[in-house]
Amino acid sequence: MRVLSLSGSHVKKGNTGLLIGYLNEQIEEAAIEDLKMKSVSLAGAKIGPCKGCRKCMEAGYCVVKDDFNSIARKMLKSDLIIIGSPVYFQDVSGRVKNFIDRTYSLWHDRQLKGKKVIPVAVSAVSGEDRALETIRIWAQAHEMKIIRSVHGHGYKRGEVLRDQEAKDDVITVVHDLVGELKSEH
Repeated sequence: MRVLSLSGSHVKKGNTGLLIGYLNEQIEEAAIEDLKMKSVSLAGAKIGPCKGCRKCMEAGYCVVKDDFNSIARKMLKSDLIIIGSPVYFQDVSGRVKNFIDRTYSLWHDRQLKGKKVIPVAVSAVSGEDRALETIRIWAQAHEMKIIRSVHGHGYKRGEVLRDQEAKDDVITVVHDLVGELKSEH
C-alpha cells in the first residue's frame, strides 16, 4: 500500500505535521504489507488558487505552472492519502483550500475515485469540525473512501502530542484502516 501524507500547515514541523507524523508512525507499526510512505509539506510549496480557466477539462491535468502537478502525481500513485490542516479561522488553511480547489483538474476524469483518505485537523480551541467537513466534502466529491477523521488540539508547537484523545483517535483510525485492508482481501 502506498501512502501519501500531506500537511497543509504553513509551519513545517508544527502541530499538524506532528500529528500526521504520529499517524504515520502508527501505520508503520501496523505491519501493513508492501507499505511505502511519502510525506509532503505544503509549507513552501508554490500552489496558487484555481484560475477557473477550465483548460483542465480537456488536458486532464492543471495547466497552471507551479508545484501542484508534482504533488498531484504523487496522489495519483497513492492508495491512501492523509491530508491535514491546521485550523486558522474555523476552517482549513489557505494552502489546503488552494490545493483542494486545484484538484478540480482531477475531478473530470474521476482520477482520485476509490482512493482511501484520512482527514486530519488541528486547532487551538475549536473549528476542527468545519475543517474536517471541508476535507470530507472534497473526498466525497472525488468519490474517495473516507476511513475516519482525526483531530487534535494544540497551540504551541508540540502540544498536540500531549492530546491523549487525538492519540487515541490515531490508534482507532489505524485499526479501522487495517480492518478495511483485510476486508479487501
